[in-house]
Amino acid sequence: MPNTFTLTLRCIDRPGIIRAVSAFLFQHNCDITEHKQFDDNPNSAFFLRTSFVSTDDIDVQTLTESFAETATSFGMEYEFHNSDAPRVLVMVSRMGHCLNDLIFRWRSGALGGELVAVVSNHPDLRPMAEAAGLPFIHVPVTRDTKAEAEAELLRLVDEFRADLVVLARYMQVLSDDVCKALYGRAINIHHSFLPGFKGGKPYHQAYNRGVKLVGATAHYVTSDLDEGPIIEQEVIRIDHSYAPVRLATVGQDAEALALSRAVRWHCEHRVLFDGQRTVVFN
Repeated sequence: MPNTFTLTLRCIDRPGIIRAVSAFLFQHNCDITEHKQFDDNPNSAFFLRTSFVSTDDIDVQTLTESFAETATSFGMEYEFHNSDAPRVLVMVSRMGHCLNDLIFRWRSGALGGELVAVVSNHPDLRPMAEAAGLPFIHVPVTRDTKAEAEAELLRLVDEFRADLVVLARYMQVLSDDVCKALYGRAINIHHSFLPGFKGGKPYHQAYNRGVKLVGATAHYVTSDLDEGPIIEQEVIRIDHSYAPVRLATVGQDAEALALSRAVRWHCEHRVLFDGQRTVVFN
């Protein structure tokens, strides 16, 4: 069976990039199965994602080392990935709609990643996690124990060898140190477009303002609260007849959709950073 790999890269846009990549893959007996690129003309930047297969005995390290000369000549930032599903650790509090959706997609093979554990600051969702065969770790968080709880979180990330941490309505603000430790591998779901209604009872605020759209935003976690690079946003149209409870239900649907897409695209290496923005080859 052929081995499947994905190459992602970014560099300054200039002629010859595609030719160089294609020539490298041809020289290593690789066959391209999917190719997408984005020319960011205003910023003279170039982004690429190419999936390919090879029947040769080759691995990511060999490809990375062999491609270094080509990459240096173009000033590329690049990564090769194999077909192994990234390991995903999910963090939750009391609301289970996003966790339930992630479990369903994981079980059906549509998530792109492998769920390995659920961590929560409350015990409420233990039955849901354990019914799916996932370890559930309760890590209470108080103002006095926040530092110890976050140290335990990072320990669990290492213990479960998690490639990605998903905050599936985890209702605690992570410290700057944890955000930096998990930079680029932690995704959060926000209950609206950003910026949006802040504070408690966001759907009641939306109802009182007579909104006509309910949205959700999946973004990378950074030390700037809810300001991380956006991966995906979902919107559902509503009208004046939606009471707060119904608004919340619709909002939860949007959250689950936006989060699952963001997780899958990250796991499939379809998201490239572009400063505070992302390029998503969905």
